[in-house]
Amino acid sequence: MRHFGHISPTAREGLFYKEPCAFTAESPARMLSVALGATLYSPATRPSLADDVLKQAARGVVSMVLCLEDSIDDAEVIDAEANLVRQFAELAAREAAPGPAPRHEGDAGSAAGADVPLLFIRVREPAQITDLVRRLGDSVRMLSGFVLPKFTEERGRHFLEALAEAETACGRRLFAMPVLESPELLHLETRGDILRGIARSVDKYRDRVLALRLGVTDFCSAYGLRRAPDMTAYDVHIVASVIADVVNVLGRADGSGFTITGPVWEYFRRQERMFKPQLRRSPFLEGRAEELRTALIQHDMDGLLREIELDRANGLLGKTCIHPSHVAPVHALSVVSHEEFTDAQDILSPERGGGGVLRSAYTNKMNEVKPHRAWAERTLQRAEVFGVAREDVGFVDLLAAGLTN
Repeated sequence: MRHFGHISPTAREGLFYKEPCAFTAESPARMLSVALGATLYSPATRPSLADDVLKQAARGVVSMVLCLEDSIDDAEVIDAEANLVRQFAELAAREAAPGPAPRHEGDAGSAAGADVPLLFIRVREPAQITDLVRRLGDSVRMLSGFVLPKFTEERGRHFLEALAEAETACGRRLFAMPVLESPELLHLETRGDILRGIARSVDKYRDRVLALRLGVTDFCSAYGLRRAPDMTAYDVHIVASVIADVVNVLGRADGSGFTITGPVWEYFRRQERMFKPQLRRSPFLEGRAEELRTALIQHDMDGLLREIELDRANGLLGKTCIHPSHVAPVHALSVVSHEEFTDAQDILSPERGGGGVLRSAYTNKMNEVKPHRAWAERTLQRAEVFGVAREDVGFVDLLAAGLTN
């Protein structure tokens, strides 16, 4: 699979100075943690789940979470587990079945033989991990790992031990994605201790922790809050403070940190607007782009776009998504611009090993080699999996291409 693999090679060539690389579920963990992109959640109760997975893959989704936790009723868990076992068997059978040739090389193709996204199951309790791996049988090869809810040091230890046991039982690599969402993490008097405990827990299983996810909806719930579509998570200061502290402790660029993904955006249909639209006009002034801007505003996507940009500015990468319409914006804004790529390459040039300051090739900023090195390294990691846009290609072009299917 690859990002923007659902569009034709000709279209990709016109968009990218450096195309996104291909990767598989067996690729190195460091690559996969960056490549997660927009991780689409789906309730595990859906009767057509296998069809849904392949349909979303054909639209550019590369990672999905099939949820047994908050998205379903407590009374539905047993049936949902049985449904997952059936749907994974169906996906495994379709993967093995020969199908018609894809429309073009790199395309997700038809249901038969289509690329399957990285699939994770969000469980409620540790025992579900070992039980589901046993029940999946051979179709466990379609599974990339588990999402671990309400993760703390004490609770997380049991989840991670169960994951290790399940790995041994099935003989394949399984990743964990802990969700940081407990009230103790939000409360100021316990936050430091909880974060240090989480850091100890995930460090012990570093090779298996693919990314840490933020449960901002749960954070808001602890104080009876809900952000409006005109606002981002960073406008809710009590939430923004937690994000900052999580990145401070768990997202460091010194080799001790983890990929931390952006919070969910809850809105996907029009609401009455209180504030002026946040989406600037200037990137949308040519051709039919103004129509795209209007559509984004009507569907409350301007707040999402702003939050994605703030995610990256605050050290987060990728995003939890609960609606397919959120995927293309996340991926379009994850592509590295030609300017960013040029700066990163200049900073990491062997000739600059001794440090110093240089004017950017775009002559609009200072690149200071030593302080900007970690940023440059992360930028090139993102460039590998999301590609580098051509010099004259902007977000609107990438978004329009991502929406082609």
